[in-house]
Amino acid sequence: MSERLGLTPAQTVGPYLHIGLHWPDGPYVVPEGTPGACWIRGRIIDGTGAPVVDALVESWQADPDGRFDHPDDPRGARPSTVPGFRGFGRCETDAQGQYALLTVKPGALPTPEGETEAPHLALSVFARGLLHRLVTRVYFPDEAGNVTDPVLRGVDPARRGTLLASPAPDGYRFDICLQGEHETVFFAV
Repeated sequence: MSERLGLTPAQTVGPYLHIGLHWPDGPYVVPEGTPGACWIRGRIIDGTGAPVVDALVESWQADPDGRFDHPDDPRGARPSTVPGFRGFGRCETDAQGQYALLTVKPGALPTPEGETEAPHLALSVFARGLLHRLVTRVYFPDEAGNVTDPVLRGVDPARRGTLLASPAPDGYRFDICLQGEHETVFFAV
């Protein structure tokens, strides 16, 4: 007699990120000591303001010339002029919900429509309770191109500030709020 098994229940993207996705070099998009390197530091909080202590942040970005060493770059893959630049970073949150990524400021990017996207990092957030990753962007406050960026123009002006990093002594600060009044803008990708 064969026994029929039930369906496997849906799972969230966490909380085993610290076990399965740990990557010791993850926070370093560029090696320490890279000229022009800066830290993007922040904190992930839930809707009540409590730190999310078991999340993971991944970054993806262009190099300072606005290029990707990837076949999906329509201009063609090209290695970065920055030695050791990976274009990708991964950092787990700590007991206070904090993460940090060492990188260089990316360049502006052309769009297929002939527009220009302001320099930005794409961030994915993985955490317990999320069925899918959350995707947001980090823009830099001192960029004139923010005014004409097609993605930022599509965001409610009252919420655009949730996508702007703040200057910090060693780079920039970008906090991520998962829910609530100050929820970070997330994109459906």
